[in-house]
Amino acid sequence: MEVAPKPKDLKPTEQENPGTESQMQPRADHGEEHYKGLGRLKNKVAIVTGGDSGIGKAICIAYAREGADVVCCYLEEDKDAEDTKNWVEKAHQKCLLVRGDLSKESHCKEIIDKTIKKFGKIDILVNNAGFQRKAVDSIEKMDYDSILYTFKVNIISMFALVRYALPHLKEGGSIINCASIQAYHPTASILDYACTKGAIVTFTKGLAQELINKGIRVNCVAPGPVWTPLVQASFDKDKLSQFGSEVAMKRPAQPVELAGPFVFLASNEASYVNGEILGVTGGGLLA
Repeated sequence: MEVAPKPKDLKPTEQENPGTESQMQPRADHGEEHYKGLGRLKNKVAIVTGGDSGIGKAICIAYAREGADVVCCYLEEDKDAEDTKNWVEKAHQKCLLVRGDLSKESHCKEIIDKTIKKFGKIDILVNNAGFQRKAVDSIEKMDYDSILYTFKVNIISMFALVRYALPHLKEGGSIINCASIQAYHPTASILDYACTKGAIVTFTKGLAQELINKGIRVNCVAPGPVWTPLVQASFDKDKLSQFGSEVAMKRPAQPVELAGPFVFLASNEASYVNGEILGVTGGGLLA
């Protein structure tokens, strides 16, 4: 696997929200050509929000190669979502695409309803999708509606998805949320996004205490800088050219480098792991 380029080697392209994989320059690595599955999720059904690109796409590909059928949820990026579906099907697994806006409770219910209609069960719920608007230089430039939308997509949707999924999650089920190093080291220019990631950490720890009584584990992955469309849609070229230089490895991760931790937390290998925040940060400290 080729690691992500260091910032000095990047010649990034800015994008508008929500950002698409097909427009990324340079392109990201989701493990399309080299992730090897070991059957750790055989016969499982996994819901992955934000599965069209970035970390979510890498999760979908890895889960399929580990033997799971996948429900790939996405906002509007049809081309990217179809590409994810193609990679899942190349792994001889089924893929259901569900398009829509997670800020709407009705769509969260729709995801669960369509999954049960198609597959009859849910084993894994990955709350990965996130919204991050363009960085600004002052909190005064963060408008109310944008802040509210960020919270609806990034954390309130998790409450809705878990509530609707719970009747179908059985003992041995797994919920995995995606937070960020931003929960621990917030950047002022994306403060609303950082605050939602802090809320996700608390959500994970609290929910884990309740659901373990049902035999359902709840954990969280906290990535550091990762080369995704979300990033290219959030920062200007100057910032992008330095992206990842702040962590010990001096580079951003490729999305595929996040896939393994999500596989681990969903598998029986993590049967005694609950309520944990797994940092995948390139050496950036969570404390």
